[in-house]
Amino acid sequence: MDMKKIKFNILAAGALCLSLGTVSCTEGFLDVESKTESTTGNFYKTERDAYRALLGCYDGYRRSTCGSAVNFLVNAEVMGYECFGGSGASDGNGMRVTDRFDLSELPSSTGSSWSGYYTGIYKCNELISRENDIQWEETNSMRNQYMAECRAIRAFLYFDVVRQFGNIPLITVPTNDNVPQSDPADVYKLIFDDLKFAIENIPANAYPKAESETNDGKITKYACEAILARAYLYYTGYYGEEPEGVTKADALAAVEDIISSDEYDLVPEYRRLWPAACAGIAEVGDMTTLYGDYAGDGNCETVLTVKCTASVNWAGYDGNRWQVNIAMRTSTGVAPYAQGWGYSTVNPAFVEEYEPGDTRRTASVIDMKGEGLEENPLVQTCINQSQEYTGYYIKKYAPLSFADGTHAGLENGTGNLMISNHQDYVQVRYADVLLMAAELGSPNAQTYFDMVRKRAFTLADGTAPDYTPKTASLENIMRERQFEFAFEGINYYDLLRQGIDYAAAQLAKQDGVEVLTAGGPATISFNPQNFIDKKGLMMINTNQIRLSNNVLKQNPGW
Repeated sequence: MDMKKIKFNILAAGALCLSLGTVSCTEGFLDVESKTESTTGNFYKTERDAYRALLGCYDGYRRSTCGSAVNFLVNAEVMGYECFGGSGASDGNGMRVTDRFDLSELPSSTGSSWSGYYTGIYKCNELISRENDIQWEETNSMRNQYMAECRAIRAFLYFDVVRQFGNIPLITVPTNDNVPQSDPADVYKLIFDDLKFAIENIPANAYPKAESETNDGKITKYACEAILARAYLYYTGYYGEEPEGVTKADALAAVEDIISSDEYDLVPEYRRLWPAACAGIAEVGDMTTLYGDYAGDGNCETVLTVKCTASVNWAGYDGNRWQVNIAMRTSTGVAPYAQGWGYSTVNPAFVEEYEPGDTRRTASVIDMKGEGLEENPLVQTCINQSQEYTGYYIKKYAPLSFADGTHAGLENGTGNLMISNHQDYVQVRYADVLLMAAELGSPNAQTYFDMVRKRAFTLADGTAPDYTPKTASLENIMRERQFEFAFEGINYYDLLRQGIDYAAAQLAKQDGVEVLTAGGPATISFNPQNFIDKKGLMMINTNQIRLSNNVLKQNPGW
């Protein structure tokens, strides 16, 4: 800003005071309240203000989960067994640091940042702190529901951050102070307190699935119950103790309530959950062929989702920013798949573990050779320009292209590969609710387990010729989760909650897998001790530590 201009404005204001014959020019004269813009001074007055602030919390949630190129899901897939770091052959080894828990792969790496999450948390804390300043409606007030949704968002954000980094600041008021890291148990207590408040105060009929076209993406009582159960299972598994304020019975009751609500069901065919698994080769504008029989956003299986939309400009776009990173590294799309940067290449050893007849394999994984794509000259270029190419990419969230290779983010073919990807990020599916209930010891555990497993082998005609039943033991449930939730950012944390040593042994199976980098042979290396030393936690961004004046401390092992 021009300091000369600032000085002129102040002097001009002083001259105006004198010309008006005032005795003194007070600070209040210069502190003019805006008549057109919302500020903390004139906002948080009415229930409508509260609603607008709540939308800001939702936006913070979307930006933290989908507004970065490498988000929670991408990191979880790279750290886990399903995927390698990938990226371009000339991109450096940044993703290898995450994949192998080894800073020597790129010593200059600054680590991952949590700033986007804390921006969202700040918005939630601001609304929560202003609750008593708002003039709520005397009748039919939405106070409890708005505050419940706000606290649920704060819980979701904290749950993501604490799982990734373990040792994080617990901030419950809007502040810019440097706050030291808290005991994870205290963070989880806030998470569970917020979720319980949300469950008690969001009416069961607030956002019925029958109105999903208008309410898809809103936080429901049932979404909060699902996350409560997920957080309980993770905490008890990873930390080996019961969390304060929540019991196993509470977690089971939460997921059983979702099931008994009759609000959700399994989509009959697994592939219909994912646009790319249903996509046809379509001319520009032919969205019917492109999406095929995709069950649609907010379908009957969606319990919690983050909404994304396409945009054609860089000013405040609401797209799914990380989809481009996991797409194949080509200069234009290879229909029906769009181009991207080639991160998170799929581990071929993982692909081989699918049972014969399991439809989740072809629904979840792009098989470049099996789908006849490797003959395309574009793919040959992709192989030569990629790091850790395996011949497999994530299909579930693959962005789409039209037949001529143009990006299909916009119907007219003018979409931008970087900002026009708009597939919703599904956080919780009904299948997860069923399997969590089975794991928590429901009397109907076998029925719930069978529902999920049989669907995995069900064909379009409704038959399941390759289906073989299994007992709903803990081992079988965890094995089923591995394939049911592949590439959804879930399986890595399922490994962690089965014990650090167990997770290390599973991750070590990727050591020695052969890949291609810059078109030449290369081998994945993985030292499980690196993972064990770091307890599966991510490296805190060194810039965050510096900006905190070293109040923040780096995670052990990094």
